[in-house]
Amino acid sequence: MTRLLLIRHGQTDTADKKLTGWLPGVHLNDSGREQAEALVERLAPIKLAAIYSSPLERAMETARPLAKARNLDVVKAPGIAEVDYGGWAGKSLKVLARKKEWRIVQIAPSAFRFPDGEAMHEMQSRAVAEVQRIAAAHPKQTVALFSHGDVLKAIVAFFSGIALDNFQRIAISPASVSVIELGPFGARISRLNDTGPLRS
Repeated sequence: MTRLLLIRHGQTDTADKKLTGWLPGVHLNDSGREQAEALVERLAPIKLAAIYSSPLERAMETARPLAKARNLDVVKAPGIAEVDYGGWAGKSLKVLARKKEWRIVQIAPSAFRFPDGEAMHEMQSRAVAEVQRIAAAHPKQTVALFSHGDVLKAIVAFFSGIALDNFQRIAISPASVSVIELGPFGARISRLNDTGPLRS
């Protein structure tokens, strides 16, 4: 089986305040940088074959300390980039929560497409395809993937057999680690939203 460590990027000043999506220039704040450094020690017992990341700055910045400690390159994986929120990118969650469409995002996300952006089911499809490609490239190895909250929730939902419309029930905290093992007979979720020390 391939073991996938799904890691959300560290804290940013906009996290849980704005939908940043693909906006450039969103970086880790001081807490996020501390979380990224802490991942080096948290993951120390685990042998890694490769490190993949969303190409967005906040994910790459979270991955780099671990990559440096392991003498590995961070491989950009566009398929696990954040949702393309289109015209909603950069808007505050308080403002968006007043839109009638916001209820669709929360209750029936599989039916929603962000204005001038991506449909939620499209995001899940391309993220799952990227994960499966990476897993196929690393049979019987452990790899780390750095991504974003909604994307990781969608991946976990797919491999757990949870409908996309229920993916908001899954919690994925900044710098948390979720572990999925993929093999010829399917998937096993062995850890979810873990923010503590990890063992091999």
